Amino acid sequence: MANVVIYSTTVCPYCVRAKQLLERKGVVYKEINLSQEAPEVRVELMQRTRQRTVPQIFINDQFIGGFDQLYALERENKLDELLT
Repeated sequence: MANVVIYSTTVCPYCVRAKQLLERKGVVYKEINLSQEAPEVRVELMQRTRQRTVPQIFINDQFIGGFDQLYALERENKLDELLT
């Protein structure tokens, strides 16, 4: 199974939807809640991805994007391939 990491915040509805999609697929993921982390963690993430929004999803250390990109992979039947 793939190594999945999702950066989220406590009040993000798209984070909830991304996690629900992964859970429906039986994916075990690591969540890093930026609301509970030191500000430097968010700064490092923004420097790494050039993105300011959440969720930010990585599969096997590859930056996938946010919920829209995750859902697009699912719609195109490409997500399962990345998760194996």
